[in-house]
This record gives sequence, structure tokens and C-alpha cells, in this order.
Amino acid sequence: MHTDFYFPILTLLLFVAEESYFLIAHKYHIFDRISERGSNKLVTLCGGGIIFYIAALLYMLLIPGQWHDHALFFVALTMVSCISFIDDIKEVRQIYRLLVQMLAVLIIFMQWDLFSLQQWWFILLLLIFCTGTINAYNFMDGINGMTAAYSVVTLISISYIDKYLLPVPVVPLDMVHTMTFAVLVFAFYNFRTTARCLAGDVGSVSIAFFIVYALGYIILTTGDYYYLALLLVYGIDSVLTIIHRLILRENIVQPHRKHIYQILANEMRWKHLSVSTLYMLVQASVNIGLFIIPDNIRYYYVAACAVILSAAYIIFIYKYFPRNKAPLS
Repeated sequence: MHTDFYFPILTLLLFVAEESYFLIAHKYHIFDRISERGSNKLVTLCGGGIIFYIAALLYMLLIPGQWHDHALFFVALTMVSCISFIDDIKEVRQIYRLLVQMLAVLIIFMQWDLFSLQQWWFILLLLIFCTGTINAYNFMDGINGMTAAYSVVTLISISYIDKYLLPVPVVPLDMVHTMTFAVLVFAFYNFRTTARCLAGDVGSVSIAFFIVYALGYIILTTGDYYYLALLLVYGIDSVLTIIHRLILRENIVQPHRKHIYQILANEMRWKHLSVSTLYMLVQASVNIGLFIIPDNIRYYYVAACAVILSAAYIIFIYKYFPRNKAPLS
């Protein structure tokens, strides 16, 4: 299908799909689970991010020539989306979700032809890293607009790399743009003071899975690991929050409210959209800097950004965390 027709039709179908899902979610009472640790206190439809998977399905159906190159990815995406959607409806044990995610990651390793390398230590480390990244992305989905805003910046950056920084696109631009359109449609319903829907695990996990797939493909093809900077803000917050909780001798697999965005939204009473916009702008600034500086100093640039963001995290926690009177765990 020609792109002049593809994207208008895609957008229309995604809006129809989202509105149809709202009817289904209302009928079967698929709502977010409200808890003391959560940042959303209003009963809101959950699972609106299912259109990320629907977008991938429409892409594979409307542009069927991609099955040859990305069939394994779509199978893996279907697996993680299904287990995540089930978890949105009825809680699934963490071990089962993790096993499905790891199996799905191994499948995209087949798509990347990693097993031909026979470097099992590298494959094991990459399996842990990719699965951890997907879950970290999911953990950061706790307030209105966060997943939508951050994902748009990341997807646009991947498109820029694919089109302008690589000799030949590694991931089809139409595929990346398809997922970007899906996030923008979701943002129409979610990037609001009172959101009509939340992404749910099906949304945050599926978009994270696609980003890991696209970014991983680019990094393995080019050998340029500095592109990991596209996830630097989430990465710093996630890793340092884990370290913070270990210092406090907490069980790191249990829900909590110690991410910077959670403290800003819950204890400091920032508006959700202000926090989401802050994360989006900081990550966008990191990405723009990465793209405009000379290639030979990009690793130094990423290291400097990591140090600055880590210092900002530590200063923030040192200054504000002890003053929180509400329990954070």
C-alpha cells in the first residue's frame, strides 16, 4: 500500500480500534488496579496501549512484504502482548510473565541471527539486559502521559538514526512510523489531566519490546553502543532507584513509590503532565546532543550525560526523599 494512503487509513483504524476497545473494557470492567503505591487515584480504563500491538498487526497485514524479515519479531511481540494483557485483566504471577518475556527476547535473537555467533556469555548478558530494559520501561509507566511522551521522543530519534545516520535503514521506517502513529493516537486519550485510559502492561511492555527490537537491531548492525543513550533517562532513574532500595534493604521486586517521577507526582504534588513533559524534554535534549556532536566523542558525551543525570538523581533524593512523610514502600 502506498504511504499516501497507508498512514491516513492506519490512523483512522487505530482510532476505531481504541474506541472499540473502550466499549469492550467498559463491558468487562477492565480498569486499573488502584493501590496506595500507585500514582493514579482515579478509576481509569486500563489496557489502552493495546493499540500498539494492533498497529504492528496492521503493519504486517497492510504491508505483507515485511513478513519475510520480521515474522519472528511479530511472533515474539504477540507473546509478550498476550501475557501482559492477561495480567491487566487478572494478575499473572511474575515468574510466568518473566519466562514469556525471556522466551520472546530469545526469539528476536533468532531474528537478529545472534545464535550463529556462539558467544553464549554475550547472549546471556544481552538476554538479561533486554528483559530488564523491557521491565524497567514498564515500571516507569505510572502517571498520565509518561509512556506516550517518552516513547514519542524515542521513536522519533530511532527514525532519525535510521534515515540520516545510517547508510541504509536497519529497521523499515514505515514500521517505526507506524508505532509512532500508534503512540500519538494513544496520547490523544492519555496525555490529559484526566486520562480516558492507561496503557496498561500490554501497552508499556509492547512498546518497550518494539523499542528494544529496533534499537538493538541498530546497535548490533552498527556496533555503536552509544545509541543506548536514547534510553538514558529511564535507565538512570531505574538503576539508581534499585540501588537506593537495596541500600534501604527493601525487596526490589515489590511495588514502590521511589522513582523520581513518583516522588514528584505523589509527594511533591506536581501535575502528571508536567512530570511527563520534564522526562520527555530531558531525554530529547540528550538525544539531540548525541546527534549533533562529532562521532568520535559520542561515547564521552554519553558518559558525561550519565554522570550529570546520576548526580542530579542523588542530589534530588538527598534533598527531598528524607522529607517525605508519606510511606513510599
